[in-house]
Amino acid sequence: MKIKRILKWSALAILLILFAWFEFAYWTSTNDCDQKTGAPTHPMKAIRYCEYGPPDEVLKLEQAEKPVPNDNQILVRIRAVSLRFFDGGMLQGGVGRLVFGLRKPKNTTPGSDFSGTVETVGSNVTEFKPGDEVFGVRAGALAEYICVTASRAVVLKPGNVTFEQAASIPTALVALQGLRDTARVKARQKVLINGASGGVGTFAVQIAKAMGAEVTGVCSTHNVDLVKSLGADHVIDYTKEDFTKSDQHYDVIYDLVNNRSFAERRRVLKPDGICVLAGVGGSGMRKETFFNLAGSLTAALRSKFSKEKFVMFGVDINKKDLGVLRDLTESGKIAPALTKTYPLTETAAAYNYLETGHASGKIAITIE
Repeated sequence: MKIKRILKWSALAILLILFAWFEFAYWTSTNDCDQKTGAPTHPMKAIRYCEYGPPDEVLKLEQAEKPVPNDNQILVRIRAVSLRFFDGGMLQGGVGRLVFGLRKPKNTTPGSDFSGTVETVGSNVTEFKPGDEVFGVRAGALAEYICVTASRAVVLKPGNVTFEQAASIPTALVALQGLRDTARVKARQKVLINGASGGVGTFAVQIAKAMGAEVTGVCSTHNVDLVKSLGADHVIDYTKEDFTKSDQHYDVIYDLVNNRSFAERRRVLKPDGICVLAGVGGSGMRKETFFNLAGSLTAALRSKFSKEKFVMFGVDINKKDLGVLRDLTESGKIAPALTKTYPLTETAAAYNYLETGHASGKIAITIE
């Protein structure tokens, strides 16, 4: 009995400590919006959000202080920013609060995938010079200017694409690493892309083809022509045909939707095939998002007891692979499927479209 009482009171104490920590972390969660500052000395335009909520309510176009690069940074004049599937979820908060700030967002300028022109360079920077056109990844990109560490995720822009297209290229890191490093795709293998018309899926189709695979894309009727134009050998319209009931078997399923059961997907995998769990279906956070995520976790665990493997992976944003994507773009092996562009003044509209969960290709915001 004494041991039970000790365990009971220990558990209660732990819960109280966790509750107190959460309350402290929540109420001390703040951002630079709370700081009283005067008018910027060197103003630039930037999108900011100080609170979580719907795009129309929280996104504001404001004047901010133009940043100054340190010795190891470059100052980039942003020309375009593309949206990722999770960007809308950042605005709404939800479970993302654990990462982005419990009560308020820590980083008040959204956006990360950018392209632009180098304006100035730090004294230690030798790789870039003023006037270079670049693209890369850096939090807080929805602004006229941003400082980026030269040795990190930024590389020279391909000369054969626009700034808007270049800003969408970093999304392809998910496709490149999932197909190359996790699935280890080889020439003549059969690869199925579930969610082939989305931001990542459009790149996955092209990258799998560049690897010499026979590619089947799964999408809706509206996007069949788009996926065909990307080079898919076969396209399945999921409104008319269920790929899990086909007689075809695949070496790799690259699944960006995760709306099929473990058994259904396993049925169309070849023995020792692999299903790469690369997404949870569309952008934003909706009811089905959590079910799809739970399905991914369950499938990964169940596959430990089967020949067919279901594997989740995390993307590594790095300079080397951005360079690989630049080379693939310059050689014409991949081309960004940019389907919509918005001016900076219509950023909220871009986020609202993203949040429908049915956006095809990539969405870019231009900054003039």
